[in-house]
Amino acid sequence: MPDAGGVVEDEARKGGGDGEKAAPGVRGEASGPGAPESAPGGSHRAAARAPRTPGTDSAPAAPARSPEPSGSPAPSGSWDDGLIARRITDASAAAALAAPLEPVPARRAAARTVVPLAYEGPLRSRLDALRELVGLSRARLDSQTLAEAGRVLDEAADRRKLSGRHTVVAIAGATGSGKSQLFNSLAGVAISETGVRRPTTSSPIACSWSDGAAGLIDRLGIPGRLRRRPLNNPESEEQLRGLVLIDLPDHDSAAVQHREQVDRILKLVDAVIWVVDPEKYADAVLHERYLRPMAGHAEVMFVVLNQVDRLPGEAADQVLDDLRRLLDEDGVALGEHGEPGAIVLALSALTGEGVGELRESLGEFVAERGAAARRVAADVDAAAAGLRPVYAAGRWAGLSEEAREDFAARLADAVGATAAGEAAERAWLRNANRACGTPWLRLWRWYQKRGTAATGRHQTGAQADEEATARQRVEQAVRTVADRASAGLPVPWAQAVREAAVRGAQGLPEALDELAERAGGPSGRPPRPGWWPVAVLVQAAMTLLQIAGGLWLVGQIAGVLAPNLGVPVLLMVCGIVGGPLVEWGCRMAARGPARRYGQDAERRLRESAASCGRARVLDPVASELLRYGEVREQYGRVARAEAGVG
Repeated sequence: MPDAGGVVEDEARKGGGDGEKAAPGVRGEASGPGAPESAPGGSHRAAARAPRTPGTDSAPAAPARSPEPSGSPAPSGSWDDGLIARRITDASAAAALAAPLEPVPARRAAARTVVPLAYEGPLRSRLDALRELVGLSRARLDSQTLAEAGRVLDEAADRRKLSGRHTVVAIAGATGSGKSQLFNSLAGVAISETGVRRPTTSSPIACSWSDGAAGLIDRLGIPGRLRRRPLNNPESEEQLRGLVLIDLPDHDSAAVQHREQVDRILKLVDAVIWVVDPEKYADAVLHERYLRPMAGHAEVMFVVLNQVDRLPGEAADQVLDDLRRLLDEDGVALGEHGEPGAIVLALSALTGEGVGELRESLGEFVAERGAAARRVAADVDAAAAGLRPVYAAGRWAGLSEEAREDFAARLADAVGATAAGEAAERAWLRNANRACGTPWLRLWRWYQKRGTAATGRHQTGAQADEEATARQRVEQAVRTVADRASAGLPVPWAQAVREAAVRGAQGLPEALDELAERAGGPSGRPPRPGWWPVAVLVQAAMTLLQIAGGLWLVGQIAGVLAPNLGVPVLLMVCGIVGGPLVEWGCRMAARGPARRYGQDAERRLRESAASCGRARVLDPVASELLRYGEVREQYGRVARAEAGVG
C-alpha cells in the first residue's frame, strides 16, 4: 500500500501546499516505502508497476506505458519511500522510456532495507550514563532543569531507529543570503523557489540523493509534496549518495512560524550549513541566537560565505577572515589544518564559484557516516554543560568524622549528659552515706528533706526553661551539621541535604528526653560494694557503744549501778567519735566507685543521644550525600574526563 505522501499532484499545478511555489520545469513524481534507487545513468520512472501481492517477495512488472500527463495524479498502485522523486534529464521522454531499469524485485528489496544508526563506544556509554543520571535526579531536580537532557535522550533514541546510511543536512540562513539558490545549485535543478519576494521559502523542502530516507524526513515533519530528488546526474549521485538536504525558511523571518520551524528542525538534523552574505555575516541575531549557543556543534557545521561575486578584488578574503574571527569569538572551533571543527568556505551560488568545493567537502562528510553520532555527542556535551551548575561541586568535604563527633557532642550537651553523670555520681554517694552514715545523721537528713519537699513546686519554671534551652541546642546542632555536610555542594543538592536534616530533627528533642529518662538515670539501685555491709556493722557497733555507755551512765545516776564514770564515758566517746570516723572513711572510699558510676551513666547517655541523632539526622543526610556521589559519578561519565566535574 503506498504512503499517504505517495499520491501527489504534479508540481506544475500551482499552490503545491504550505505556501511553496513549484519550481518551473521540474516534475514531481510519487514515491513511497518501496521507492527504488535508480541505477547510475538511468532515467526517472516513466511507467507504473503493479502493486506487490501480499505474502510475496516480488511482483511482476507492468508493461511500460506513456507517462501521465502533467497535472494528473500518480498511479495509486505505485510504491515509494515517501519521497517525491524529482528526476530531470536532458534526454527526451522516449529516451527516458527506453533507458534500462534495474529489476523490480531487487530494487524493492534494496529500498526496504534500512540500516539503523548504531551508537558505539564512548557515546553509547555516555548516553547510558545520562539516562541513569536523569533517573537518579528526578526526585531532587525540577523537570525544567532536566528537560534538555530528556530531550537529548529522546532524540538520540529516535535517531537511532532510523537510517544510519543517510546524513540529514539543513541549509539555514538569513533573508536574502541565497540559501535557496545554493540548495538548487547543489541539487542541480531549481527545486526551491528564489526571487525578490521575502520571505521566499515558507516551508522546509527536502531533497534526497538516495532511497530509504523517508523515516528521517517524516521525523522532520516535511510532507510528501515538499520532498524532491536532485538532477539525475550519476557523478553527483555517487558523490552525495546518502545526503538528505533540507532548505529551511529564514531564521530572521518576520513570520513567527518560520522561525519556529527553523528552531525545531535545527534540533533534529545531523548537520547544518550556515549561509551568510557579505552584508549580514556579522548579524548579532545569527551569532548570539545560533552560532554561539551551537559552538559545541562545530564538527557538524559548515559556514558558507555566499555572494562573493559581489565583492571586488581581495575583499572576499578580507570578509572571510573577519568571518573566521567572529566565529572564533563565538567559540566555534574551525576545521583547519586537519583539526576537527566547522568548515568555512567562500562561494557564489549564482556563478557556481566554490560550489564544487562545497560539494566535495559535503560528499566526504556524508561518506564518513559519522555526522549523526557526532551530532548526538555534541548534544550530550551541551546538555552536560547546562547541567554542570547542578552537579559539579567545588571543594566538597561531605560528612566528615569531625562533623559527626561535633554533632554527637552537641546533642550530648543538649540532653545534659554531663549533668546526668554528675547526678548519678551524687546518687551513688548518697546511697553510700545512707548505708554507711550514723543513724543520727541519717535522721537529721531525713528531717531536712521533709522541710525542703514543700519548695519543689518552684522548680517547674526552671525545668521549662531548661527544656526550651535544650530544644534550641538541638536545633542549632542540626543546622550546624547540615551546613557542614552541604558545604560546597550545588544548590539543589545542598538544599536536599538541609531538608533531610530538618525532617530528621522533627521529634528529636522529645526522643532525647525519653533517652535521658531511660539511659541517663541510675538503673535501679546503684551496686553495693562488698565493704558496705562491714561498714554498716561497724556503724551499728558504734551506735550500740553509745547506747550502752549512755544507759550505764543513767544507771549510775539513778543509783542502780555502782559509780564508775570511766568505762561508760569511754564507751560513749568511742561510739560518738567512731561513727563519724567510719562515715568519713566510707565517703573517701566511695569517691572512686561513685565517679566511675557517674562516668558510666554519662557515657550511656552520650551513646544513646548519638545513636538517636545518627538514626534521625545523620543517616538521612548521609543517604542524600551518597545519592549525590552517585549522580556526580554518572555526570563525570556524561561530561567525559576532559570536561571535569570539580
